[in-house]
Amino acid sequence: MKIAVDKNQLIGSHGKSNQPKHNQLVKCGAELVPVPLPFGDYCLISDDMQGIISAKGEKLTKKDLIDSIKVSVDTKKNIEEVWGNVHGKQHERFRRELIKPMEHNSKLIILIEHGDGILSLEDVMFYYQPEQIRYKWQTVIHQGKPLKIRKEYTQQPIYGDKLYKAMLTMRDRYNVQFEFCDKVDTGKRIIELLGDYNNDNGRD
Repeated sequence: MKIAVDKNQLIGSHGKSNQPKHNQLVKCGAELVPVPLPFGDYCLISDDMQGIISAKGEKLTKKDLIDSIKVSVDTKKNIEEVWGNVHGKQHERFRRELIKPMEHNSKLIILIEHGDGILSLEDVMFYYQPEQIRYKWQTVIHQGKPLKIRKEYTQQPIYGDKLYKAMLTMRDRYNVQFEFCDKVDTGKRIIELLGDYNNDNGRD
């Protein structure tokens, strides 16, 4: 099975955090091909897509592949990331990410690697995370040089019932499919989802 991986999944901090699932994908028999995907993080490489990749070579762009993707899987590291996509400042960008596959007759599956008992969309309804103090690294200029500092911020509460309703609306409006798994099974789950959808010739 040849799987296209969006290049951004392989570089920087993303590349480091994604290594375990990529190792699992390879162990399960997948051949990973880094390409610039127009949406999603992973998709099967069809004969048509392989032809485009081979013809374009280093000049391959996202636009070249946009009409050749039947189904793609986009991974989210946890419920907190999805909450930020749905209710945070990233909402409009996230909405555009859902619209694009639909406009090009492609199915988008969002795989949420939360684990911890969250195995279905219905489980999200009972999730609650209280307000928490978080930290992030931020680069500032100090005496003319870039300096990384640890900045404190407040993570607002996450209400599962509110998130559940929003995800239902997005599922129905944008034909997106939400799936869940534990981080240790992400690679296997990606293969299952792509393989199942391909074998069934497209499922809703």
